[in-house]
Amino acid sequence: MTSYGFPAGFGWGAATAAYQVEGAAAEDGRGPSIWDDFCRVPGAVLNGDTGDVAVDHYHRAAEDVALMAGLGLDRYRFSISWPRVLPEGAGRVNQAGLDFYRRLVDELLAAGVEPWPTLYHWDLPSVLEDAGGWPERETAHRFADYAALVHEALGDRVRHWTTVNEPWCTAFLGYASGEHAPGRREPAAALWSAHHLMLGHGLAVEAMRAQRPDNRFGAAVNLYAVAPETGHADDVDAARRVDGMQNRLFLDPLLTGRYPEDVLADVAAHGFAPKDSDLAVIAQPLDQLGVNYYSRHTVSGRPGTAAQAASSPFSAHSPWVGSEHVRFVPTGRPVTGMGWEIDEDGLHEVLTRLHREYPAVPLYITENGAGYEEDPGGDGTVHDSERIAYLEAHLKACHRAIADGVPLRGYFVWSLLDNFEWAWGYGKRFGLVHVDYGTQRRVPKDSARWYAGVIERGGL
Repeated sequence: MTSYGFPAGFGWGAATAAYQVEGAAAEDGRGPSIWDDFCRVPGAVLNGDTGDVAVDHYHRAAEDVALMAGLGLDRYRFSISWPRVLPEGAGRVNQAGLDFYRRLVDELLAAGVEPWPTLYHWDLPSVLEDAGGWPERETAHRFADYAALVHEALGDRVRHWTTVNEPWCTAFLGYASGEHAPGRREPAAALWSAHHLMLGHGLAVEAMRAQRPDNRFGAAVNLYAVAPETGHADDVDAARRVDGMQNRLFLDPLLTGRYPEDVLADVAAHGFAPKDSDLAVIAQPLDQLGVNYYSRHTVSGRPGTAAQAASSPFSAHSPWVGSEHVRFVPTGRPVTGMGWEIDEDGLHEVLTRLHREYPAVPLYITENGAGYEEDPGGDGTVHDSERIAYLEAHLKACHRAIADGVPLRGYFVWSLLDNFEWAWGYGKRFGLVHVDYGTQRRVPKDSARWYAGVIERGGL
């Protein structure tokens, strides 16, 4: 048998996000977020589900930390709820909210689990969206103020910080296609949102590094391997366009201090012309870069049949500003319960490309996982062999990337717990731990025990 041992010091973790797990949406001074508002829009979220209660992590954090310790996790990636700390987005601090994260950090450290907070995982305070949201430059400055506040409170005990999570989703699903909060369909606003998210990242890193320069700072981007359906020129151009909007629009400013010229040309009709001075702020030296990976995109730039157009995951309102004509093509690979094609080779491709084409930076897989519709078996647990196979294949891809020289330092499964899965509500489950949403009872799945074994062995 081939052994897949990971390097000494490689980090093993799991991840969650505040709105997806915390609940307590109107408790202890928390203000509303854009996701609280979006969940009230008829038809916006499957079954009208909300994160009002979610999996009640706010009240069950100690229980959940004990679960992490029992699995052998050495780190936990979670997000901090901006409206729980600053209900008005700025100004008055809600000490009860900040104290929750102080207690969580203390619980984690006492259990031997390193806290890895993310400052923005999509829950913008409603009052800031009312003032224009991420399309407005001021939001980037308010984010930096919030980051500095939280870092000042926790930075003496928390070493690793992620500023923004998946800015592509916030910008283009939130402001172009309207599939995510705040549900706007304004292509130009989506482009400026992407820019201001990265500007906010840069301003936040500046502010936090000034407080504690020895801490470690980075962002988390969702990357895809992108391939043309055929060698036809239109398909090749479609792949260039989607790669540009999904990957290079974020990687290039963050890591090289410039926007890709071809992407700027693709979106020129929308008047997107950021200040050059912003790029120096965005391109703060990174101590780490998070990579969220789930699947591959295969695309075509040629017209398809009506049935093909209807089958596209982005058929109603495209998030691909300037490239709305691009079709996303199924290739026949196995899919998860989300309908996402399973392609672990794409993860290896993404990682080796980062290593080859961009300045060196320590990399972490900050999200990787598979969602399914699952119920416990007769013995009360979930026998999720498909998830185990998915995670095993992707860990082997990580191992291969490390062997190829990629500076990959750690891996976080998405997700620790079944939870509110954004526009899909509670219909899909990503967790290593099953949650009965009626009773909030937690039961580790087979995949949790499998992952605990991986951690104990330091590999596969």
